[in-house]
Amino acid sequence: MPETTMKAVGLTRYLPIDHPDSLLDVKIEKPVPTGRDLLVRVQAVSVNPVDVKVRGPKERTESKPRVLGWDVAGVVEQTGPDCTLFKPGDEVYYAGSITRPGGNSEFHLVDERIVGSKPTSLDFAQAAALPLTSITAWEGLFHRLGISPDQGANPGKTILIIGAAGGVGSIAVQLAKYAGLTVIGTASRPESAAWAKGLGADQIINHYEDFVPQLKALGLANVDYIFCLNSTEKHWKNMADAIAPQGKICSIVETDERLNLTMLKDKSVTFVWELMFTRPMFETADMIEQHKLLNELAVLVDRGLIRTTVAEKLTPINADNLRKAHAMLETGRSVGKVVLEQFE
Repeated sequence: MPETTMKAVGLTRYLPIDHPDSLLDVKIEKPVPTGRDLLVRVQAVSVNPVDVKVRGPKERTESKPRVLGWDVAGVVEQTGPDCTLFKPGDEVYYAGSITRPGGNSEFHLVDERIVGSKPTSLDFAQAAALPLTSITAWEGLFHRLGISPDQGANPGKTILIIGAAGGVGSIAVQLAKYAGLTVIGTASRPESAAWAKGLGADQIINHYEDFVPQLKALGLANVDYIFCLNSTEKHWKNMADAIAPQGKICSIVETDERLNLTMLKDKSVTFVWELMFTRPMFETADMIEQHKLLNELAVLVDRGLIRTTVAEKLTPINADNLRKAHAMLETGRSVGKVVLEQFE
């Protein structure tokens, strides 16, 4: 008889990461694909701030283990009856949907419209580092800020990427350089500055200091675009001061504080949010854009134009290693991505 259960890492209580029950090795029911879902055999996963945020302490319990994990690389095991984009045996990578169980399990269901073909030049661990950060960076730069994604299409245009050495920043720097922008990244430590420059940032400024004087020291009065990947409210005044008239600002970081949009009025500045889960969460009519952009990214990776951002690999995929990965992210000092591969 075929196996009806599978290994997974889940939680039933929302606890500090140093608590041994914060993440647990569990056995859960193996899902069956319907509609446009793929059943993927998971080979590697990576960890993102969203995992830490969802898992963080709160007064709630789950009657069944909740599985996190929104970065997966694996092999299509089975397809739903309405699938047209993939077949069993295809190697894929994707981020999934925040409204569905995550990918920290031996098998995982995902709508094929948000799945891409894995870059052939990467192994599964290298590929698993890419989807969530790459979708966020691609949508933020090209869909929200309206920058042309064509190679070298934006000469003379400048972008400030706040948090350039983090997961999303590591991809955004590369994509912005590919698109021809002059990239100014922010970093506060020598190792994070070196990482961002190694990925293509033209200049680095410190996000703990006022932006405008640092930009002027680089010969820049302002910047055409700002991509905020860290603490929107903390950087709000700096962003308002540094953005060019008729410039555009995109942030991925929600805030509990009120933002004074009037500060952007005199310059006619556009402000827009980016959440890569929006399309799958609401099943928007253009949901397939994530399939398309992941395939385009795979081509850029295979051409050697974009590189993966793995900083550390842990084996196997289990609760102990996922707790370690969450703890690394919680320091706020991680550079690149932490990836886990292979279930035992």
